Amino acid sequence: MAHLTLDRRGSTCCSFGASGCDDPYVSPPSADVSVRVAWAADALAIAEIQVACWQATYDGLLPPDVLAGLPLDAFTEHWEESIAKPKEARQRVLVALEQAAVRGFTTTAPSTDGDADPGRDAEVGELVIAATSRGAGHGSRLLHAAVDTMRSDRFTRATTWVTSTHDDVRRFLADQGWAPDGAFRELDLNGDGATIVKQVRLHTDLTGG
Repeated sequence: MAHLTLDRRGSTCCSFGASGCDDPYVSPPSADVSVRVAWAADALAIAEIQVACWQATYDGLLPPDVLAGLPLDAFTEHWEESIAKPKEARQRVLVALEQAAVRGFTTTAPSTDGDADPGRDAEVGELVIAATSRGAGHGSRLLHAAVDTMRSDRFTRATTWVTSTHDDVRRFLADQGWAPDGAFRELDLNGDGATIVKQVRLHTDLTGG
């Protein structure tokens, strides 16, 4: 049985998918595209994007029946609770919109890493764009909004975990001023040591302009 959880922090889901990173600001934001704080009513759309991302990311790593059976209802319930009743005041969910449609999402919260100071260190737990909406600048807008949100919450440093093989995501973050800080970890997807995902941690300074 796959050892996947619905904890939104530290997800191994790819940020932008195997096809490559969302391009940074290919055009200025307009009335048709925006980023805002998520509402509970967005939970289903967020869950659908996340399930599709997990199915693409874990294809070949987990059995097809496990991926096909990812519980959309449970994912939706998880996001409804995370949005409506966050466990921490500085736990945020942001969504990228094209008109009224949710095209992607990201999360920010105090860092839970053992070497972090949750008073000043934040983490971006996920940054996911729907496969059909990549290349429209949603990823860049979400990341910029996340940075602004973390600064408003008085964090001075932000971190995120990236799967070591996702070079496109690392390049995207590097272009936005993020860099490896030397930390790494291994996630056991099945809980039996059979499927290990290696991740590296990137960080950025939030005290600058």
